[in-house]
Amino acid sequence: MNSRFVYAIGLSAILLLFSTFAGADVNVQCPGDNDGDARWNTPGESQPLNTECLHMAAGDGFVTMADGHLQYIFSFSDVTGVLPADVMSTGMLAANFSAPTIKIKEGQNVYLTLTNVGMIMRPDLFDPHSIHFHGFPNAAPIFDGEPMSSLAINMGSSLTYYYVAPDPGTYMYHCHVEATEHMQMGMLGNLYVTPLQDGNLVGGCTSQKYVYNDGDGSTCYDVDFPLQISGFDSVFHDLHIAVQPLPFALMRDNYPMVNGRGYPDTVNPNPLPGPVENGGIEVQKTSSLITATAGQKVLLRISSLATVDFYTLRVLGIPMKVVGKDARILRSSTGTNLSYLTNSVTLGGGESADVILDTAGVTPGTYFLYTTDLNNLSNNMEDYGGMMTEIVIL
Repeated sequence: MNSRFVYAIGLSAILLLFSTFAGADVNVQCPGDNDGDARWNTPGESQPLNTECLHMAAGDGFVTMADGHLQYIFSFSDVTGVLPADVMSTGMLAANFSAPTIKIKEGQNVYLTLTNVGMIMRPDLFDPHSIHFHGFPNAAPIFDGEPMSSLAINMGSSLTYYYVAPDPGTYMYHCHVEATEHMQMGMLGNLYVTPLQDGNLVGGCTSQKYVYNDGDGSTCYDVDFPLQISGFDSVFHDLHIAVQPLPFALMRDNYPMVNGRGYPDTVNPNPLPGPVENGGIEVQKTSSLITATAGQKVLLRISSLATVDFYTLRVLGIPMKVVGKDARILRSSTGTNLSYLTNSVTLGGGESADVILDTAGVTPGTYFLYTTDLNNLSNNMEDYGGMMTEIVIL
């Protein structure tokens, strides 16, 4: 079925959904916030010490692949700062891919509200959603996002998750409801926690930025870039919007991506133009272009939420030093430094790696971060694309 025809049908259902959501309960729990926008901008509001509030909407939308192919997706959008009365309309057809990046400081009290705005293009679906911080030690099981041990959020409802960030490192987040389907459809995002050691001079680290509380400055870096690798099975997505049976057993990703983009879109530093099908809203906002000044140490926060394949990423011409794996510093139980130099890292779904590129002595120019799996250097049938981006040393 033509996606634009389905789009027209979906729009005709919006009025019905608005009437359904007339009693929608958008309830934001954020200490010190009186008007429910998860911010402290109005008179009489004050931000509690060491506290951060976020508000995400879960719904559907469209993104454009690097070869121009339109894909229907589910994902999240950032509605922090939006008043409750406007959240449903703001979040509809605004699904971002990749989902908005979440950055937390170690020890912060984090209140994250998730509102399920529904699937406008699939009004036959009533899927609940959740947010699962993968590999993250939660404050309580109810905030885990795995629906069999906690809970999920139905359409038109909100839930506020509460986290205390105890451990620094690179994590990731995704919806855990009907996980294979919802993750393949795009409910994936970057998540990382910065350490308490930041802002202190340790081991001569002048930037005072560290991946972990290393005690010796060995994880010092100057600039960092979160890079999430994933892939889409275009047949799965096309059948989904056409309201057809989904081929789970035949799933094969033919659009390998970094931060929700295939090359050359990966090196565009700006948000990509939004497709007409979602009203032109910019939803592919996260660039994968890596830039640094010669001599700087570049931290790559690499995570994988691929639902099908393992991927290997390589950099030629710049040493890669792996200092952390799965949000844990590479140290032995006796404190021995287990970091290592390599020219490639291999990750499966749910894994992460903290990789530092030391550009001291590196000739300025353009270098490449790319997958060694040559069949994944393509945008479906279009060659010279896929899972690749550029490292520009100035």
